[in-house]
Amino acid sequence: MPEHDEDGYTGPAMLVLDERELAVDVVLGGHFQPIDGRYHWYGRLAENSELAEEIGGPKRTALLRTPVGEGTGEVSDPDPWGRYRINGVSTPPFAVPSTLAELG
Repeated sequence: MPEHDEDGYTGPAMLVLDERELAVDVVLGGHFQPIDGRYHWYGRLAENSELAEEIGGPKRTALLRTPVGEGTGEVSDPDPWGRYRINGVSTPPFAVPSTLAELG
């Protein structure tokens, strides 16, 4: 079962690279950056052999879909454990509070 909180998302997602869709597991977070007025989101994609074969270079633009949203980000080099980093600016692929009431 996916986890949701005001800071991000952890669970299954679909990564779309060009026309290819890959099922991935993600851990995502983010924050609003007052300096540029935009939301910055980021995270890691769990080790995935299909993803490693598909990336084929140091950076790649992709669409990331979760059960609650989608966002375009950049997938970059894997860490020593084979987890690729993803980051984006603007609407994240997870729910974020938009009012003070939602913050609780």
